[in-house]
Amino acid sequence: MVTATLKNYRQSPRKVRLVADQVRGKKALAAITELTFTPKRASLPVQKLIESAVANAEHNSGLKAENLIIKEIRVNDGFSMKRFIPKARGMAHPIKKRTCHVEIVLVDITAPVESTSDDAKKEVADNKDKK
Repeated sequence: MVTATLKNYRQSPRKVRLVADQVRGKKALAAITELTFTPKRASLPVQKLIESAVANAEHNSGLKAENLIIKEIRVNDGFSMKRFIPKARGMAHPIKKRTCHVEIVLVDITAPVESTSDDAKKEVADNKDKK
């Protein structure tokens, strides 16, 4: 399992989620190719994030790029810059300039899936006791 994070990206999370939903669950290399032709502003930063996660997997874990899929991609709210614009009768209208954090998790499809739940561990222990 390999991760990469993009923090404080200056676009609203709602718009970035459209791009994230487009590549969730796909192979990493196919997602990079698809994002190359996506006409959204968020496609380039998400593409670079996936490329960074692939590079992390190859360098740190020794995994091959062809075997990686996008298990999770989360877009969370970052901080909101608060600005004000003048309005009628001396009032000020607030503007929230939103940011977001994008987190991606890649997994190797050739690696065996490990179960981490306590119930699964108990079942394995019970099966060993019965034999």
